[in-house]
Amino acid sequence: MTGASVGPGPESGARSLVVGVGARRGASGDAVFALIEAVLSGAGLDPADVAEVATVDAKGDEPGIVGAAARLGVPVRTHPAGALAAVRVPHPSEAVGAAVGTPSVAEAAALIEADELLVPKTRAAGGKAVKGVATCAVARRFPSADGTFGVSGRKTSTSPVTAGSRPFTMAAMNPPTHPPMRDIESAGPDLRHHGDAEVRGENLTDLAVNVRTHTPPPWLRERIAASLTSLAAYPDGSFARAAVAGRHGLPVERVLLTAGAAEAFVLLARALPARRPVVVHPQFTEPEAALRAAGHEVGRVLLRAEDGFRLDPAAVPEEADLVVVGNPTNPTSVLHPAALLEKLARPGRTLVVDEAFMDVVPGEREALCDRTDIPGLVVLRSLTKTWGLAGLRIGYVLAEPETVARLAEAQPLWPVSTPALAAAEACMEPRALVEAAEAADRITVDRAHLLAGLAEFSEVEVVEAARGPFVLVRLERAAEVRERLRLLGFAARRGDTFPGLGPRWLRLAVRDRATTNRFLQALDQAVQALPARSGR
Repeated sequence: MTGASVGPGPESGARSLVVGVGARRGASGDAVFALIEAVLSGAGLDPADVAEVATVDAKGDEPGIVGAAARLGVPVRTHPAGALAAVRVPHPSEAVGAAVGTPSVAEAAALIEADELLVPKTRAAGGKAVKGVATCAVARRFPSADGTFGVSGRKTSTSPVTAGSRPFTMAAMNPPTHPPMRDIESAGPDLRHHGDAEVRGENLTDLAVNVRTHTPPPWLRERIAASLTSLAAYPDGSFARAAVAGRHGLPVERVLLTAGAAEAFVLLARALPARRPVVVHPQFTEPEAALRAAGHEVGRVLLRAEDGFRLDPAAVPEEADLVVVGNPTNPTSVLHPAALLEKLARPGRTLVVDEAFMDVVPGEREALCDRTDIPGLVVLRSLTKTWGLAGLRIGYVLAEPETVARLAEAQPLWPVSTPALAAAEACMEPRALVEAAEAADRITVDRAHLLAGLAEFSEVEVVEAARGPFVLVRLERAAEVRERLRLLGFAARRGDTFPGLGPRWLRLAVRDRATTNRFLQALDQAVQALPARSGR
C-alpha cells in the first residue's frame, strides 16, 4: 500500500527532505548510508532535515535500506512499483523498469510525495564500496500553511501521486546534456549567506571578505566627502556614466550605474524575460538568489573540483536563454579564458559575466567589458572590492543599449547616491587606474606567498591557478578548523553555502605577507589541535 512506513521518525512537519533509495539485494547498511551521507554532503544538505527514506515495495525489507534509515533516525516508506512508474523522472532506465516495474526507484520514490527534485539519481557518490550497489536521489517537500510538509503545500497523503499532479522544476525535467558537469536544480545551500556574516560584530582578522584592506584611500575619501555639500540636490549620474563609458571606450548608451553589482542582479532577474535561466556554480550566490526571488526556476551547471572548476561550454544546456558566470569566479578564483566564454553566447541568449574581480587580474586579461561584438553580452563590474566601497554601494552594467534601457526602466528613481556617483567618477580617472593596476600586482605577489605557505600543509588542498584576491581550499573537518581559527582571531569564509561545494571547503582572502604569516601560524595550531592528524 502506498505510504506504508516502518521504523522511527521525526515529529510531523519537522523535516522536509525525502531520500529515495534503490539497492541491490544484499547491499549493506554501511554502504547505503555512505552513499546517502555523501550525496547530502555534496549538495550542502543537512541529514537532520531528512524526513524519510523512500523505496519501492519490493525493496522495503532490504537490510541495507532499513539499516541506513535507522542510522538517520527516520522511517522507511515504501510505494508500489505501479505508482512509482507513473512519476515522471529525469533519468529513467529500461533495465530497472524491467527488473522492478518502475524506470527509476530512487528518483520516483523521492518525488512521489515531494515537490522538487534536489539531487538526481546518483550511483557512485559514496565511493567504490557503493558503486553498482545502490542509487540515491533527494527531493524536497514545501511547507503548507500550517507549517507541516506535504506535496505542493498539502499534508502528505497515503494515496498514489501520479504524473502531472504537482509542480516540477525546469531543470529536473530537462535531463543533463553533460552529466558529469550538470546538477539538477537544488536550493539546499543558504544563498543569502555572505562573508560579512563571519566577521560582523567580532574583533577578528578578516579573511572572509574580499574587500581590499586599507581602503578607500585618502584621496578617494576626500572626493566623497566633498560631494556631501551637494546632498540637497537630486543625484545627477551623467558625469559618472560618461566617465565609466570613457574608461572602457564605449558609448554612454551601453552603461548603466547601479547600487553595487547586487542591484544589477536584481534588475536582470526582474526585467529580462528569461524562461530557462542557468547559473554556473560554484560562484557568487546572489545571481541565483535574485532570480529565485523574481519567481524564476533556476538550472545549475556545477563545475567539478576534479576539473579544477574549469568551464566546459558544452555543459550549458542549449535551451538556456540566460546564463550567469563569474570571471574570475568567486569563490574558486578561476579565471576563464575569454575565448571560452564567447562560446556561450548565441542569438536569443543573455550571457551575464560577473567581472567584479577582474580589476585584480594584472592587465585585466580575459576581460569582456569592452566587447560590443558578442550577442547578448552583459558585463557587471563593481567598485566595492578594490576601492573599499562596500558600504557606499556602487557598480555598473555594460550591455547593448536596448538591454541597458530595459534595466533602467526597472530601476527606481535616483538609484545611486551623490557620494557613490562622485566615487565612480573618481575611480575612472587615470591616477585611479594606475593605483588599481599597482594593487593588482601586489595582490598577485601576496597571493603567491599565501599559496606557498598553504603548500606546506599536507592536510590542505588548494584549487590551482588562483587569479582572484582569494583562494579556495579543501580540508577534512573544515568547519572545526574554521571555529578554531576564530578562537585564534581569524575569520575564514565557509564554503558549504556555495552550490557545488560542501562542508570541507573554505575561502581565504589574500592579505599582506605579515597578516598571512600570522594566519599560517594560526592554521597550523588549528590543524594540530584536531585528533588523528596526519603528518605534515
